[in-house]
Amino acid sequence: MKDSFKFHSKIPVSSLTHKWIDHKSTLKLVSPNNRSNIEIIVVGTGLAGGAAAASLSELGYRVKAFCYQDSPRRAHSVAAQGGINASKNYKGDNDSIYQLFYDTIKGGDYRSREANVYRLAEISSNIIDQCVAQGVPFARDYAGYLETRSFGGTKVSRTFYAKGQTGQQLLLACYSSMARQIGKGRIKMYNRHEMLDLVTVDGIAKGIIARNLISGEIEKHAAHAIVIASGGYGNIFFLSTNAMGSNASAIWKVHKKGGFFANPCYTQIHPTCIPIHGNYQSKLTLMSESLRNDGRIWVPNKLEDAVLLRNGSKRPEDISEENRDYYLERRYPSFGNLVPRDVASRAAKERCDKGFGIEKNENKEGVFLDFSFSIEKYGKEKANELGIQRSSSLDKKKLGKKIMESKYGNLFHMYEKITNEDPYKTPMKIYPAVHYTMGGLWVDYDLMTSIPGCYVIGEANFSDHGANRLGASALMQGLADGYFILPYTIADYLSKCITEKISTKHIAFQQSEKNVKNRIQKLIQNNGNMPVDFFHKKLGNIMWKYVGMSRNHVGLYKAIKNIQELRYEFWKNVFVPGYIDDGLNSELEKAVRVADFLELGELMAMDALNRKESCGGHFREEYQTKEGEALRDDVHYKYVSVWEYRENHPISDEIMHKEDLNFTFVKVQSRSYK
Repeated sequence: MKDSFKFHSKIPVSSLTHKWIDHKSTLKLVSPNNRSNIEIIVVGTGLAGGAAAASLSELGYRVKAFCYQDSPRRAHSVAAQGGINASKNYKGDNDSIYQLFYDTIKGGDYRSREANVYRLAEISSNIIDQCVAQGVPFARDYAGYLETRSFGGTKVSRTFYAKGQTGQQLLLACYSSMARQIGKGRIKMYNRHEMLDLVTVDGIAKGIIARNLISGEIEKHAAHAIVIASGGYGNIFFLSTNAMGSNASAIWKVHKKGGFFANPCYTQIHPTCIPIHGNYQSKLTLMSESLRNDGRIWVPNKLEDAVLLRNGSKRPEDISEENRDYYLERRYPSFGNLVPRDVASRAAKERCDKGFGIEKNENKEGVFLDFSFSIEKYGKEKANELGIQRSSSLDKKKLGKKIMESKYGNLFHMYEKITNEDPYKTPMKIYPAVHYTMGGLWVDYDLMTSIPGCYVIGEANFSDHGANRLGASALMQGLADGYFILPYTIADYLSKCITEKISTKHIAFQQSEKNVKNRIQKLIQNNGNMPVDFFHKKLGNIMWKYVGMSRNHVGLYKAIKNIQELRYEFWKNVFVPGYIDDGLNSELEKAVRVADFLELGELMAMDALNRKESCGGHFREEYQTKEGEALRDDVHYKYVSVWEYRENHPISDEIMHKEDLNFTFVKVQSRSYK
C-alpha cells in the first residue's frame, strides 16, 4: 500500500467559480473539417453514453456506439423515476449554484472533489434548457411554468420531473438525438454487443474487443478514443434495483488494463424499495425517492403491534396516531422524511433490527410509507380552491387522490401491480436496497482515466458524489458529462490524433482477442455442475451481510476470505451449457460478468476494510457517534482511495494510492440533518 501518488488530476488552479471557464479556454480544438476523420467508441448508451454519442456525432466525429440491449432505448437510465436536479430557483426559495454545490458536497459527506461538484452545479441549468428544447415533457404548474419538487438532503425545491417517468422521458429525447445521427451515418450502432476487453498499444487506449451476443462472434474495433459509459456495479449484490443485465465487466476490463479504480466501497442503499419477498427473487423494485415529498415513514412504537402487523392480524390503518413512530421526523426534525438516502436507510435498519419491522419476510424487514396525510391536505386545498364549503371527508379524499395521481400515478400503479395493495388506501411497504455505486474508475478533471485516450462518464466513474449521492443527481451527472463536459475535454486529446491511422491489425488486438477467446473457452469447457446464478447468489449474500449497509472489521475479513474461496469454487465447478461455436448463450454472458464480480467484490471489501471511518454510504460499526450517526476521520481519511491492479497478481496484491481532497470553498464540518 502506498500513501501517495502523483495524480495528474488536471484541476485548474484558478478560483472555484472560474475553474471550468478558465479550463475551457485552454483546451485545444479539432477543426470541423478534421472531425470526420476521427473515430470514437462509446460503450453504453444510457443517458451518459447516449448524450455523448449524440453530441460527438453532432460535432462531426464518427462514433461507434455499443450496448448489450436490443436498443439504446432499453438502457437502465429508463428506470430512473423521480427527477433531475438543477439550480434554477424557479420556486424563489433562494436556490443557487452555490446551494446545489454545497448540498452535493455535504450529501457526499465531504468525500468528493470540490472542483468537479461545482462544475456539475454550474452546468445543471443548461441541462434543463437542453432537454426542454428536445421536447422532454417535464411537469408544469397551472401557469405553464416548469414544476419542481424536493428530494432528500435539501431544503429547496430544485428537482424537475415528468411524473415518475423522468429517466424514460430523458432517454427517449436522448435517443431521438442519437437516431438523427444514426440516420446520417455518423453513429454506427452495435446493438446486442458486449465489451470484453480494452485494447491498449504502448499504454494508450486504441480499441475494444466485443462479443456479438446473437452470433457469438468476437469482434475487434479500433478508435482514436474510447468512452466508457456502462453504469455502476450494484448487481454485485445479486439483489438490487438495477436491471438484471447491468454489470461491471467494461470498467473492470479497463481496471485490469491499467485504469485506476477509485472508492470501490462506496455503495448507495436506497431507502424506498419494495421489501424482499423470498429466496427465489431475482431483483428488487425501486419506488422513487420523490414519494418522500408526500409520504411519511413510520413503524409502530409497540413491539406487539409490529408482530400483529406481520401476522396480518392488524392493518396499518388500525394503528392509532399515538402508537406510530415517525422515526425520521423524530430523529431529524430539520429535514424529516427528506434526509439523504444513507441516513434514511440506516434509520430504517435500526428500527427493524430492534424488532419493529412490519413485513413478514425472513428478517422481518419493512417500514410504512404513508400518503394519507398528503391526500387529505391536497383534498382540503382543492376544495377551498373550488369554493366547496361543505365537502365531506370522502369528497376531499377523492380530490386529494386526483392530485396524487397527477404527481405519482404510474408509481402507485406499479406498486399495486407488484403487491396487490392500493397505496391510496393503505401505506406502501418499503425497505432499503442496493441502488447505486458512487465508486468507479478514477478520472481526471477532463474525465480521462489513467489510461490515455480512455474516458469514463456517468455512474461508471467516481468523480462527483463522494460517499453518498443525493437523489436526482444521477441523471444530472450523466447528462452533464455527456452533453456539456466530454465534448469539450475530449477534443483536447483528439487534437493530437488528426493524422493518426487506426487499425485492428496491430498485434495488441490479436493478443487481446486471443485472451478473450481463451477465457470463454475455459468457461464453456469447465464441465462443472453448478449454474452461474448459484455463485452469483452466494456472492450477493456475502456482500450484503458483510459489505452492505453496515460493516465491521471482523465481517470484512470474513468477506475477503469467503469471496476468495467462492472464486476458486466458481472456476472449479461452474457449469456453462452449450458449445464455443454457439451464438446466443445467456448463461455465458452471465458467467463472464459474475467472474468479474468475484474479483471486484474482493476489492470492495479491501477498500472498506482500509477505510477506518464512517462516511456516507460506508458505515463502519466501530466508528459512529453515540446517536448512531456516521463518524468521519478527516485527519486520516480525507482522500480518494485509488487502487492499481498489478498484472498477473491476485486482487489482494493491488496497490492503493491516495488523492488528497482539498476544500477551499466550503468548510468541512460534521454532517447533521437534525
